[in-house]
Amino acid sequence: VIGWILGTQQAPATAAAAVAPAAQTAAQLPADQPAPVLDVQRASALERQANSEPNNALVRVDLGNLYFDAERYDIASSWYEAALKLEPKNVNASTDLGVSYYASNQADRALQQLEYSLTIDPAHAKTLYNQGIVRAFGKQDLDGAAKSWELLIKVAPQSPEAERARTGLASLRANHAGTPPAGGGG
Repeated sequence: VIGWILGTQQAPATAAAAVAPAAQTAAQLPADQPAPVLDVQRASALERQANSEPNNALVRVDLGNLYFDAERYDIASSWYEAALKLEPKNVNASTDLGVSYYASNQADRALQQLEYSLTIDPAHAKTLYNQGIVRAFGKQDLDGAAKSWELLIKVAPQSPEAERARTGLASLRANHAGTPPAGGGG
């Protein structure tokens, strides 16, 4: 759902300024923006379905997405983890889990999960984009972020994520003109 739009950013001002145009997020919304609300009825219905269908990974992903959208990342993570136990090669659930970890201030765990996603699909655009975000904002690794985004542009040049990556790379290069990130980009 919004697996490629992260909910929070933990970067110092210099890193945030470097790629802010590429990562418009809830953290950048005006202070008077209301917090997302959980659809309790839908959550209850999906949880009943999950309990009655113990081998249904899709309902667990739906629950993960529902809780993620309500910014309840720890609960979302639990549902994505449950889905992956049933379908370990579900790259979208794996990437969403990585994003949930990042949104829960677990950048290292997020990167590990995103690396796992890339073992499933090395050219998964949303994974590569989010890997760049976590590297830039979670780890302040701007060179690593540039590498992720350059690879994304190479493997999925027409994707919406590649367009965002181009914007992020341009911001990185503009803000760090004396020391350009790795590679030539795209």
